[in-house]
Amino acid sequence: MMQEFTALDGALLIDKPAGMTSHDVVDEIRRHFGIKKVGHCGTLDPNATGLLIIVLGRGTKLSERLMSDDKVYEGTIKLGESTDSFDSDGELMASLPVPPITLEELNNLAAEFVGDQMQTPPMVSAIKKAGVPLYKLARKGVEVQREPRLIHIYNFKFSSYEEPLARFRLACTKGTYVRSIAHELGQKVGCGAHLVQLSRTKSGKFDVSQAVPLQKVLSLSASDLEREVIPFLTLARERQ
Repeated sequence: MMQEFTALDGALLIDKPAGMTSHDVVDEIRRHFGIKKVGHCGTLDPNATGLLIIVLGRGTKLSERLMSDDKVYEGTIKLGESTDSFDSDGELMASLPVPPITLEELNNLAAEFVGDQMQTPPMVSAIKKAGVPLYKLARKGVEVQREPRLIHIYNFKFSSYEEPLARFRLACTKGTYVRSIAHELGQKVGCGAHLVQLSRTKSGKFDVSQAVPLQKVLSLSASDLEREVIPFLTLARERQ
């Protein structure tokens, strides 16, 4: 006999704050509400904010399908400085003068990224090699070969530029390292660059405007939490 779904079998849309890993968010929800099975669908770096889909209970069975959805990000790239992690969490590796460049010229360079491409994950990442996260190896000064992955950029456009900061919006497939895109853009400009701010605004059909800030979720009672959960059957229907 098939077990009936409970009100806590499904997904929560969380607006992740900066300064926490995606796994930190999972741990907070698991501990606070005493839910055994909790997972997330698509890692956000610690300083990245925005939409993080959290799956609960039997909702974890849909995590792979939810994770495979396309994503949309908004953020800021700083030209003239390169870091070892390609974002502001890393150590400064080089600093160069920013050549004169217009918003139109930046968008012409951004257009070169649109389409299919093979992207090699950065060493400072959560991908594991022989069970060890790459970022732990990177901290020890160890660099290992990483397998390039096929990604697709649907759209990459800058909305403003005031030297050295450029605001952008990027739509892409799962598994895309936006900070790697920032690093490569800096190479194209000729002065280096790194990602200084990133927010995920969409994942599949879900938008960050539907998400609830983590601290608000942690202030809810168990019954109030149930009202925020997207039921398993609703998720499954939408993913068919």
